[in-house]
Amino acid sequence: MEKFDSINRLICFAPFRFRVCAWVFLLALLPTAVQAQWYRYTDTAMTTPVELEFWFSDRSAADAIAEDVLAVFHQVDRSMSRYKDDSELSAINRRAADKPVNVSPDLFLVLKKAGEVAELSDGAFDVSFGSVGFLYDYREHQQPSEEDIRSKLGHINYQDIILDEAERTVFYRQQGLLVDLGGIAKGFAVDLGIERLVRAGVRHARLSAGGDLRLLGDKRGSPWLVGVRDPRSGERNAVVLPLANVAISTSGDYERFFINDQGERVHHILSPGTGKSVRGVQSVTIIGDDALTTDGLSTAVFVLGPEKGLEMIERLPGIDAIIIDDKRVMHFSEGLAPPES
Repeated sequence: MEKFDSINRLICFAPFRFRVCAWVFLLALLPTAVQAQWYRYTDTAMTTPVELEFWFSDRSAADAIAEDVLAVFHQVDRSMSRYKDDSELSAINRRAADKPVNVSPDLFLVLKKAGEVAELSDGAFDVSFGSVGFLYDYREHQQPSEEDIRSKLGHINYQDIILDEAERTVFYRQQGLLVDLGGIAKGFAVDLGIERLVRAGVRHARLSAGGDLRLLGDKRGSPWLVGVRDPRSGERNAVVLPLANVAISTSGDYERFFINDQGERVHHILSPGTGKSVRGVQSVTIIGDDALTTDGLSTAVFVLGPEKGLEMIERLPGIDAIIIDDKRVMHFSEGLAPPES
């Protein structure tokens, strides 16, 4: 691990584990290059901007592909949003403490991955944080009292979410437990969108939803340049990474927050142990193969903090991390450590 005293400079280096060491541009392999071009689309879903960019040969076909891909985010939102009373997740939260509830394959997959990340992180990632998280309203700058938090804190326990793979059911072992998939569902939607692009024959694409991004292939002979935002600057990047064919997720204390009357930053990444906003970290960026995994891990590492978070990441093959702590020091996993000067 390397630390930097300041992030008031641009750092650009290549993480060699992510296949960006060499870039070959062969025009002979691109017979449709004359007709093809980059197409860009935007949408808003899952309370966040969605951006899609891909290379394709035909405008009308590209429009149809984009419509199909962007529809994925609305589909996942209808199923997994905790803000929609008629979502599948909301129905489960109402019924699963009474008896096992059958769930859709997609929702079961996300709940299963959430359980795996919870086990990996010793509960630092816990989707039952919604038991307390539902008491916060970041738009209205409202936070629960200490008494309200204490009354709900015992309901946060991922081990009380029982999944039956054979029956594809979910059961909550206690009343009052509420699941919130805000820390993992967008990553799943990004993965689904990439699957649809691949099926449509797209080979070069960039798809993002808020802090979750996935790259399909390279940028036609060059790496995609992905900036990791400086958490205290809306425009400046702390790091720029040349990447291809990977997923990258960032969790930050600047995404949904307000400053309370005591001057404290109240943000949406809550500690399962306290029910309060995590301190000590400003942002975490995770790089891996799929966004479902990187999305969950970015929250887990944020809660664990730099030391324990990097210890966990170093045990996971094909995963790397960049952590910016509250002293604005950057911590890198071994696969991303910049070369010594």
